[in-house]
Amino acid sequence: MIKETFKQAVQNVLSNKVRTFLTMLGIIIGVMAVIVIVGLGNGMTHMMQDFYSDMGSDILAVNIMTASTRSVEVNDVYRIINEKPEYYKGLSPIASVGGDTLRVAGEKYRRTYISGVNEDYTTINNYKVAKGRGIQYTDLIDNKNICVIGDYVDRKIFGGNGLGSTLKVGASEYRIVGVLEGRSRPAAQYEGGNDDIVLIPYTTLMSVNNTSSVSQYYVVLQDADHSDEAQEYMQKSIKKLVSKDDYVYVQSLSAAMAQMSSMINVMVGVLTAIAGISLLVGGIGIMNIMLVSVTERTREIGIRKALGAQESTILTQFVVEAGVTSALGGCLGIVLGYVVSAIINQILPYILTDITLNVTPSAGAAAIAVGISCGIGVLFGFLPARRAASLNPIEALRYD
Repeated sequence: MIKETFKQAVQNVLSNKVRTFLTMLGIIIGVMAVIVIVGLGNGMTHMMQDFYSDMGSDILAVNIMTASTRSVEVNDVYRIINEKPEYYKGLSPIASVGGDTLRVAGEKYRRTYISGVNEDYTTINNYKVAKGRGIQYTDLIDNKNICVIGDYVDRKIFGGNGLGSTLKVGASEYRIVGVLEGRSRPAAQYEGGNDDIVLIPYTTLMSVNNTSSVSQYYVVLQDADHSDEAQEYMQKSIKKLVSKDDYVYVQSLSAAMAQMSSMINVMVGVLTAIAGISLLVGGIGIMNIMLVSVTERTREIGIRKALGAQESTILTQFVVEAGVTSALGGCLGIVLGYVVSAIINQILPYILTDITLNVTPSAGAAAIAVGISCGIGVLFGFLPARRAASLNPIEALRYD
């Protein structure tokens, strides 16, 4: 009986393809939107995890933006960590390049991450040297024009033979003395990931580039359990060195990751709820078309009841039809969602030139969206089904 009811429901749904498609359109758009939005949220989460994945929870990120002529020197930050050896283990200054880009053989590479660091930066970030050597303390003292490159830069730009070659950042030329091991996981290999980097001694970068400055530090903690105390002490100590108008922000990377995850989840939740309105509109469309179907098939319902069909049978028939319509729309929405996600992934690299973001659809989200769409179809189809089941067979047979 169930098989026959379902078979008849499919036949009735497909008997008017155009009307059925227009009825399902709200469900299709709603499911597609949910899949794309959740996929976008997954992509943002993966991008953030890739950024923080190889760095421990025992790192403080210190950002200093000075609005006055008074500035915080690297030696000031070293003095602060030396005052509290029970809190801090070491640090690495990070100097920005002031807008200069990497150039090799006259070609520019704008997406490569270039920064000035000290000899501890690779250890703090869990990089390992695959070829040559890393940045050494003597390189900082002597302001040597040397650099260390990531595995991606070595492979894609120098064909795996970057060691000993030269590259230019701005007007200055640097000799490559080391190549780092690749560490980007396959899922993170959107471009070069964490391996698309060039590291230069920060003292050299600041001496040859007047626009370079150290505004960020990575500070290693002795114990992650005391990160709150270490964070508070660092913030208070640096604020004593700057004016009240300057910006000082100290945060542990684990806290930053948790905060960003929370923000992404809230944003995705709000957008998903907005997309869910399309599912509600689709449910209203299904209810509307089922009411029309009941009116069109009034005589058929009367004949079936006159032949002995029970109200539960009529009710089940129309509820199943509503469920089939919404389920079919949900399946089409899944297909469209994955297609749209693939198209967006092809377009995003041309729009977001500085970051790489992939829309990653979730099978779980797709299943939930289809389940909700089926539930909405059954819910909104129940009222028309109830109306059909309660028709008086005599009045139904007289209906023309």
